[in-house]
Amino acid sequence: MDRLNPATGESLDPVPDDSEEDVEAALDRATERFAEWKDVPIRKRQQLLENAGEVLRDNEDEYAELMTKEMGKPLASARSEVQKCAWVCDYYAENAADHLQTERRPGPSHAETSVSYEPLGPILAVMPWNFPFWQVFRFAAPHLTAGNVGLLKHASNVPGCAEAIQEVFEEAGYPEDVFQSLIVHSDRAAQVIEDDRVKAVTLTGSARAGRSVAKTAGENLKKSVLELGGSDPFVVLDDADLDAAAETGATARTINAGQSCIAAKRFVVHTDVYDEWLEKFVAEMDDLTVGDPTDDDTDLGPQAREDLMDDLHEQVQDTVEAGATLELGGEPLDREGFYYPPTVLTDVPRDSAAAREEVFGPAAAVFEVESEEKAIEVANDVHLGLGASVWTQNLDRGERIAHRIDAGMTFVNELVKSDPRVPFGGVKDSGYGRELAQHGIEEFVNKKTVWVQEADASEEDVHTTNE
Repeated sequence: MDRLNPATGESLDPVPDDSEEDVEAALDRATERFAEWKDVPIRKRQQLLENAGEVLRDNEDEYAELMTKEMGKPLASARSEVQKCAWVCDYYAENAADHLQTERRPGPSHAETSVSYEPLGPILAVMPWNFPFWQVFRFAAPHLTAGNVGLLKHASNVPGCAEAIQEVFEEAGYPEDVFQSLIVHSDRAAQVIEDDRVKAVTLTGSARAGRSVAKTAGENLKKSVLELGGSDPFVVLDDADLDAAAETGATARTINAGQSCIAAKRFVVHTDVYDEWLEKFVAEMDDLTVGDPTDDDTDLGPQAREDLMDDLHEQVQDTVEAGATLELGGEPLDREGFYYPPTVLTDVPRDSAAAREEVFGPAAAVFEVESEEKAIEVANDVHLGLGASVWTQNLDRGERIAHRIDAGMTFVNELVKSDPRVPFGGVKDSGYGRELAQHGIEEFVNKKTVWVQEADASEEDVHTTNE
């Protein structure tokens, strides 16, 4: 795996790929380990996960620096990401056993009926570069603790992170091969998904990648969870707190240099407050510092790769050519590395690139609407449905609108975020299935019905058939 430091454009030491023989051996080891790991008491698995959280905290600076070097995340943000990974470990270390407790179910008087949650086996996780630790830990923390074993195919520009994550679990005391990183390119993923030793797959990535993974998994009758892209609306109503909506809006658009599936991307603003909010929002965006990600004063680091910066700039240019007005930014910065400034587009045509596509960088598309109904229409006018944010001082109004937006998650007076305590996922082309909370840990288990009765029980159940 060749690597570049996106802040400087300089080459980093490459990480050797795994050969086909290496992958075969890893799959064999995963299968063998699962046979033992699934029978380890869940309380023991929870203790190991708690240990992993401590390893993360003890090595926070090392892991943060690695993320910054490989994909350009500012150090402060990278440290926060490591801390969040430790949090998800804490959450499932405390709650996994309760989430997977066998449930007694109603049944006939002569039988005991229950549902148990049993692991499936080796699970493949295909993960992206933008949150190179967090995306992996929100997969691994629940599903290893449920008794599965994990195989990671990480993004090609963060192989060092992939290796470091495997080392976290090893240092935490997990048995060897409970979690393995496969250092392979994307063209090898389908072959791994098809392998009979792999029982399910989860992917975080683009809709295009999601369709490919879903097709391969479906053809092989394997469970899949897809967390795909987003073009999240940020709706500012006429009774919103404009200072808060502008400040949080700028943060929501530019976290991780705008490279987040749940970043606010389309700002839908009521005409009665449009001018005032826009002035505040542009000022907030303009006040952000773009620079060296190793500098603690930096708000935005570089885009993770040069081609990603080029794609972002092409979307901005296409939108301006379609009739949008450029209020701020709009040109790559003239410096070493792959830097793009905070950018604001207004008068955005509804059929332009910034309106129809996911814009993966710090460029905001702003739409003016004359009513609440129009705001909901514009918010829903996209093929993606991951998250949404609604701003109003009337909480009943906010909750009502939240239910009318086509998204897997809607936040009122808050930016969209992932939290171990609540499920995460989308609808439409943003994918299916859920991560995190109890809903997430249940995705890769066999929800097994167990019916137990005496052999000579004779009570007839008139509702029973053989189908």
